[in-house]
Amino acid sequence: MTIALAGDVHFEGALRGRLEAPATALARLTSTLAAADVAVVNLETSVGSGGRPDPTKRFAFQAPPSTFAALRAAGVDVATMANNHALDFGREPLPATFAAMDRAATQDPPLAVVGLGRDVADAFAPAVVDVGGTLVSTIGATVADQDPTADRTGQWAATPDSPGTADAIADPERLLRAVRSADRSTDVVVVYLHWGIQGERCPSDDQRRLARSLVDAGADVVAGSHTHGLQGDGRLDGPRGQGYVAYGLGNYAWYTPTELTGVLTLSVQPAAERDSRARVTDAAWSPASIGADGLPVPLRGAAEQDARDEIASLRGCAGFSD
Repeated sequence: MTIALAGDVHFEGALRGRLEAPATALARLTSTLAAADVAVVNLETSVGSGGRPDPTKRFAFQAPPSTFAALRAAGVDVATMANNHALDFGREPLPATFAAMDRAATQDPPLAVVGLGRDVADAFAPAVVDVGGTLVSTIGATVADQDPTADRTGQWAATPDSPGTADAIADPERLLRAVRSADRSTDVVVVYLHWGIQGERCPSDDQRRLARSLVDAGADVVAGSHTHGLQGDGRLDGPRGQGYVAYGLGNYAWYTPTELTGVLTLSVQPAAERDSRARVTDAAWSPASIGADGLPVPLRGAAEQDARDEIASLRGCAGFSD
């Protein structure tokens, strides 16, 4: 089976007008994402209407509920909203957000949203996709503790009594428990994190420590974004075999041109036995660059080879040799 991973998506700037026709808003992305059995992106915006932009933030993003229809039409199966923009307009829009999430989850094809919930248990709950009898769990969480767009951190974390994001900044134990639980009940576990330091091409020590803890807990794939640029990807040894970590997936559908982005598609062999783990047998990048319209354009020829060389060069400082 295959899992496609892409980075940050929103509908600001040149992308906003595309939501007038959500069924074709992201049509250029469909071939790569829909070709995978499971496609996962980071939805870096609040969704809904109303509320007020957070006065402490330099950038506040909000998109209408048709955002979910656009992602569904593009072939996205799971979107995480555990990030520093999911509540840019506060909690007031959340009832409509949750209603739109519920509708998206029951439509054909369905879209599951993780990392944002009516309470903390809901926020950390995985999306489970059945791929021909193989159950794939995806968990979303935010662990980024350096947000240059805001003066406060963690203010929108879900609690037992209030809605918000799946926040593991202060304590990753709830996240690790969610991974262990998913590992017991499903065949493949994907964790998509909002983490790292913006602008850094190499993962931080905190990222590397947490990645190892997640693989040890049973995560088969660990991926993330927030740095707005690619970081290295590769295999990481764990107690029951290797997990695959992609530290930074960068921007993907974004309002500023980006020289290098892409989709990482992993071929995964599910575990043959419960006490073993799923194995990533192949990892393939589809390099692209983001143009003036906010959408990625596949790279070809020499530009594609240059992109692959650059992606490979990022593995060294991420601690990967292959």
